[in-house]
Amino acid sequence: MAIYTRTGDKGETGLFGGGRVSKSHPRVAAYGDIDELNSALGLARAALREDPALGSVDEGLSRVQAECFVIGALLATPADKLGKLSPPFDTGLPSEAPKRLETEIDAWDKNLTPLKTFILPGGGRAGAALHLARSISRRAERAVVDLSASDAVPNGVIVYLNRLSTWLFVAARFVNKETGHGETPWTGLTK
Repeated sequence: MAIYTRTGDKGETGLFGGGRVSKSHPRVAAYGDIDELNSALGLARAALREDPALGSVDEGLSRVQAECFVIGALLATPADKLGKLSPPFDTGLPSEAPKRLETEIDAWDKNLTPLKTFILPGGGRAGAALHLARSISRRAERAVVDLSASDAVPNGVIVYLNRLSTWLFVAARFVNKETGHGETPWTGLTK
């Protein structure tokens, strides 16, 4: 069996539960951005594996990847078809997921120097990958908010994505500190 279906050759794609929409539909943009975010999280995990001392961050990223996979499935399903999803998607995003992100943010942040200025994304390979994932998560959040203006979005998804960008920012700072990679403060434009 071929992996390609040719069903999208005219610029349309199928949604979970049936129905077809343009590949430029806000729903497709939203779950596409979540898919891109999940790929960026995988890149960050690959970079983190270079330092076994950061296993707890990798474990968190593994969980976040699974949660993003659920979000993608929820977004790929029209609201009136959500009841037809099978496990694990049928229960949606765990209600405690944003709070768990907050707890981890607080734990990492206790070990960081408070910021007095903006910082430029970067640091070591893992920290830079986390900063990239953070910026993609913000774009995904914007796409989901855009979708919510015309279609229903499952409860908790926007809150989760809002918290996730902060989680990734603090994770990047924490990883850079733990790996000895300094942060670059933004000092304005150079001449």
